[in-house]
Amino acid sequence: MWKPIALTALLAAAAGAGQFEYKVLATTKTSTMEKELNEAAEAGYAFVAVMGGSTAGAGSAEVVAVMRKLPAQETKRSYRLLATSRTSTMQKEMAELARSGYDYKGQTVFSSAFGGREVAVIMERSGDTGGPGVEFKLVATNRTSTQQKELNEAGRDGFELVGLTVGQTAFGGNELVSILRRRAE
Repeated sequence: MWKPIALTALLAAAAGAGQFEYKVLATTKTSTMEKELNEAAEAGYAFVAVMGGSTAGAGSAEVVAVMRKLPAQETKRSYRLLATSRTSTMQKEMAELARSGYDYKGQTVFSSAFGGREVAVIMERSGDTGGPGVEFKLVATNRTSTQQKELNEAGRDGFELVGLTVGQTAFGGNELVSILRRRAE
């Protein structure tokens, strides 16, 4: 019979007695966020989560990322942050980074200087050699019925959904932006 106490004890032991150290990063600029992600990574932190929106401290829209201190034996990471209102550009940039060993970690929305809301994607590489090869597919549409059809088509080709946001392009449209991933063949 499953015992929650045993599972909790096992997880706490695996996590270093249940103690975690976090670093919170917040900015309104994509270039600043990438710099801060990499500075934190150099200090031994790894990306955990990201969210865009208005915060009480900023008084305007900003992106907040949370990083967690890694155990000393874990490999340091490096990060790239991609932001665009064009899905085709994002897919090309993600493919290029994937060839360099980067993998998808998270996505959110940045408010751009042009009044739009750009989808921002955080990519991570572990160590000097990177991770296993992956390929990405981005699906963007303003209709949920179309989104379902396109997700199912991509799913039949072996792509798994890893992220979803609603972005507003500079050209005036809200789009559901899905990022899908599969292992490269």
